[in-house]
Amino acid sequence: MDEAAPTPPDNDDYSYRARRDAGGARARLKQQFGERWAQRWFRFVSYGLLGIFIAMGLFWLIFARGLPDAATLLEYEPPLPTIVRDVNGQPVHSYARERRVQLQYADYPPLLIKAYLAAEDKTFFSHHGVDFPGFAGAVFDYVSKLGSGQRARGGSTITQQVAKNLLIGDEYSPTRKVKEMILAWRIENVLTKQQILELYLNQIFLGRNAYGVQAASRAYFEKDVADLKLPEMAYLAILPKGPANYRPESETGLARALERRNWALGEMRSNGFINDAQFNEAVAQPLGTVAPHGSPYGNAGGYYIEEVRRRLIQLFGEKAQDGPNSVYSGGLWVRTPMDTEMQDLATAALRTGLQRYAAGKGWSGPVGKINPDNGWQREMAASAVGIDYEGWRIAAVLSRDGSSAQIGLSGGETGTLPEGAAQILYRRTGRPAFEALKPGDLIAVVRNGSTWALRNVPEVSGGMVIEETRSGRIHAMQGGFDARLSAYNRATQALRQPGSTIKPFVYASALDSGMTPASIIVDGPFCVYQGGNLGQKCFKNFSGKNAGPQTMRWGVEQSRNLMTVRAASQTGMERVVRTIKTMGIGDYQPYLSFALGAGETTVEKLTNAYAMLVNHGRSLTPKVMDYVQDRRGKVIWPTRWRACQGCNMPNWDGKAMPRFTPEGRQLMNPMTAFQVVHITEGVIQRGTATVLRDLERPLFGKTGTTNGPTNVWFVGGSPDLVAGVYLGYDQPRSLGGYAQGGRIAAPIWKQAMAPILTKTPKTPFVAPAGIRMVRIDRRSGKRVYGAWPTDDPKAAVIWEAFKPESEPRRSIRKDEVEAQEKVAAARAARAASRPSTDSDFMQQQGGIY
Repeated sequence: MDEAAPTPPDNDDYSYRARRDAGGARARLKQQFGERWAQRWFRFVSYGLLGIFIAMGLFWLIFARGLPDAATLLEYEPPLPTIVRDVNGQPVHSYARERRVQLQYADYPPLLIKAYLAAEDKTFFSHHGVDFPGFAGAVFDYVSKLGSGQRARGGSTITQQVAKNLLIGDEYSPTRKVKEMILAWRIENVLTKQQILELYLNQIFLGRNAYGVQAASRAYFEKDVADLKLPEMAYLAILPKGPANYRPESETGLARALERRNWALGEMRSNGFINDAQFNEAVAQPLGTVAPHGSPYGNAGGYYIEEVRRRLIQLFGEKAQDGPNSVYSGGLWVRTPMDTEMQDLATAALRTGLQRYAAGKGWSGPVGKINPDNGWQREMAASAVGIDYEGWRIAAVLSRDGSSAQIGLSGGETGTLPEGAAQILYRRTGRPAFEALKPGDLIAVVRNGSTWALRNVPEVSGGMVIEETRSGRIHAMQGGFDARLSAYNRATQALRQPGSTIKPFVYASALDSGMTPASIIVDGPFCVYQGGNLGQKCFKNFSGKNAGPQTMRWGVEQSRNLMTVRAASQTGMERVVRTIKTMGIGDYQPYLSFALGAGETTVEKLTNAYAMLVNHGRSLTPKVMDYVQDRRGKVIWPTRWRACQGCNMPNWDGKAMPRFTPEGRQLMNPMTAFQVVHITEGVIQRGTATVLRDLERPLFGKTGTTNGPTNVWFVGGSPDLVAGVYLGYDQPRSLGGYAQGGRIAAPIWKQAMAPILTKTPKTPFVAPAGIRMVRIDRRSGKRVYGAWPTDDPKAAVIWEAFKPESEPRRSIRKDEVEAQEKVAAARAARAASRPSTDSDFMQQQGGIY
């Protein structure tokens, strides 16, 4: 018999019983809790647990909330200076606000590490971030000094110092100390002891603007850490507590330093790091520190280095917030093409030229001013005005009486400037410069026995650039007298009128339009109608004289203005200014005055354009940086940089030599570019720059002088190097009627380049494919048969460069050439017998529009 199926429970009844059971459970729990709560011990424990939870919550809110993640230290990179290297790879400068050199843990000598452990944290390798006995002592010291105004000892471990320096800052408060302990505990869970020590030794400030032990080792002992002796290590180990307390420059600081150093040595002995013999020998040694000094790289290439800095900031930013490769914290390695020898020669040549021009023109006035009432030493340091020239110093006038002036110099030194040593006439008053001196004036002085003598910094200035013709690499750049007197770089920033140095590009346009170097152009009156408002403008040579029909070559060599504007007019100024723009000189309107140099450009741009002429018209980019590496050595600029495979092989592998393909676009017909170079070789041989002829090597170039004259130029060079130089006032004004490019600028160029050129082979300019070298009569431009060119720069027969099928068809016989030579010699003799006038000289120099 089947069993009856169970009757399912009524839903309402089930719900009632569930609520009843639950309610019973709550009642029972409430009853039990009430019984427990009635007991005193239970209430005490409950309140205690609640207090603990509240305290933990408050502790987190006050101390732990918002603390940085210790794991970020795994990727931490300390701010490092950017190091600039020259063309040979030697460091020449650093951009740094903090002197620091980053090393790995293995780079630090074990004894140096032990010195820091003995002085700072003996139990470093045994604690977990916090030394509780040391912390308890610090708390007691803090309480005992409350209200005294004295600062309690820290009691921080090395790990805590890392947390303070890198993560939370140096606020003096108990709150910061607790946060420091929390972070130290977290750091020990993330980093190894060796990683913590590496961070500490690379980051800690040790005085003299030195951050990290390696930088301090160089600052105090001019040694690397690997070369330090035991007492030197001990001295560096005491500095974290307060470098200012142990400055060896003062007697008090020196005594403190020796006492504290010997204490550190004693701690090393008591911890078993050194023995008694080492201790006794070390404490007997003097401190041995060197005097404070500035950058170890000197002041080479001030304007060049500043230009590199500007371009780096444009690429990567200045501060750490600007990116990981910023100039002042990214630790970049910058390879430049700066040749320190060429840089020194360019600097000396430009300075000598400026001094030579300024001689006899009087004192230019103070180079700056300060307010001596605010503390002259501080004001002088803040002004950052300095000079590096033949022992000159910058001094501040402190006071002046009837017979002498008291001056102050950098470093707190003072001296006397006698009235007799400041008798240079002030150019603004015509009175002795001594009478114009006022307190606060910054002046240039030089030592004169026990006193000082006034010197003059030229008011006139200028710029110079030396560039390689195949790559555009700039080997030298000087933008004024001294970069610390004026950071304004006149080689790259000053827009100046180029005068006749623009003419080669005018004639390049004419050559592209069908003219040849032998084309006849009339050196005669030339007028152009400019419209109803402007009327007719007539051009003229400076002397007002005309030479009649002459060859293009003669017009370039003698810098004849009328021939230039006539060639520009026949070619079309639209084409001329297009050539000038294509060559990177400037973007000008198609007016004839621009054919004579009325536009504006910079020394860098014009020098680069001349270098492109030698480079057969192929584009070049002026380079002050070859490449930039990050702190790990990876090349980050140029973005498409590639290493030359096989270029540095120690031995030949039997394969073909690596060769670079030419870079850049073809901006000008290579034959036209060579024709211009070949024509301007004549400027050196018999034109406006014959002062360079005695260098006796293939050179080309062009002088330039602008209206006023306000600027004088020379740009030119050899097949390997091109240099450009100009001289003028920053606020353009007349340099004087005698000032001409061939007389002032060309000698500056010669002084700089002559020593450089003597070290290079005498190679000729190489003609591109297609050029035909033809013998012509230099004055008539006719083709010559039966006579050959000679080494005489004034020879009647020369080699001239022509494009295919453009050489002269008419010819001249040898006897006609000889007859013309006699006529020319007689004309020269008559000219020599006449007294030379200023106008004659200027006409010979040429280039004034």
